Amino acid sequence: MGMLDQVKQAMQMRKEAKRIQAEIEKITYEYTNGGISCTARGDFTITSIKIAPESLKEVIAGKPEKFETMLNNVINAALKGVKKQTQDAMAKMMQSGESGGIFS
Repeated sequence: MGMLDQVKQAMQMRKEAKRIQAEIEKITYEYTNGGISCTARGDFTITSIKIAPESLKEVIAGKPEKFETMLNNVINAALKGVKKQTQDAMAKMMQSGESGGIFS
């Protein structure tokens, strides 16, 4: 394999890696508990946190620790869920030997 072929192969691999990353970013997982909802994306960023007024009653009552614990648990559960979805998608890709169409 000549130098030009190696460069072309490297460019193709880079293009494929960017495409896979874009597909992973489309994966989302939402977890809700106790009036708190969190949505995480496949690149492990949080795209949404929603807090229902009733979930703030502990804060209003002077006990913010309980709310903070609930918020922490919901965020971690959303991240755990999206991690599993991402791993499952990557496993399918590895089994099929290709990446086309598995994220759709």
